[in-house]
Amino acid sequence: MKDLRRYLVLKYIQYLVLSSSNTISTFLGLLGSLYTIIILQSAKVSSKSTVVLISSLAKADILVSVSVASEMVVWTFDVSISSTAFTSALLQNLLTANTHISCLLLSCVAFEAYLITFFTTESRHLRTVKNARLTSRIIWILVTAECALFQMDDLLKASSTSAPTRSPWILLFHFSSTAAALLRSLSYFLGILLRIVNVYIYYKIFFSMSNR
Repeated sequence: MKDLRRYLVLKYIQYLVLSSSNTISTFLGLLGSLYTIIILQSAKVSSKSTVVLISSLAKADILVSVSVASEMVVWTFDVSISSTAFTSALLQNLLTANTHISCLLLSCVAFEAYLITFFTTESRHLRTVKNARLTSRIIWILVTAECALFQMDDLLKASSTSAPTRSPWILLFHFSSTAAALLRSLSYFLGILLRIVNVYIYYKIFFSMSNR
């Protein structure tokens, strides 16, 4: 469907073209995800692997909605939060999780488009709804674990000043801090790699279609 293609273009611009999200792109992305979730409920939309990936991509914006709604409630009603550091870190980690899930799912869609274009028959057994759902679940599980590690690291940093200088708490702090730093570096380089791979894939697809 053309609407789903437009939605994918919007998401590619939001996550893989723009260096950082802004208010306009975030708002348009939320509207696009809401509209996509609605049209995917239609019986006219066939259940294909690409549709499964797009559905998971749209649902990832629920994390953004939670973060934005929480900030609006705090700002509008001047709600006092007992643990400001924990809450702010959680909201930021939700946005990070959304970005990582979206980038990975968009890359899966691009890879599937590559298989459809160049290996239509050979890849048919891979491009199934079951595999798409499994891939989406794996991505969500991995990014959730990443978000949990980041949250634990932020929590330990916030409470490190009151912790004893010599205790298992310090060992846990150093471990989580090192693991989180390595994971952030890995995520950064993986993000760059995904941008390059996506550009290459659509470059190949575009020139392949134009030569036909």
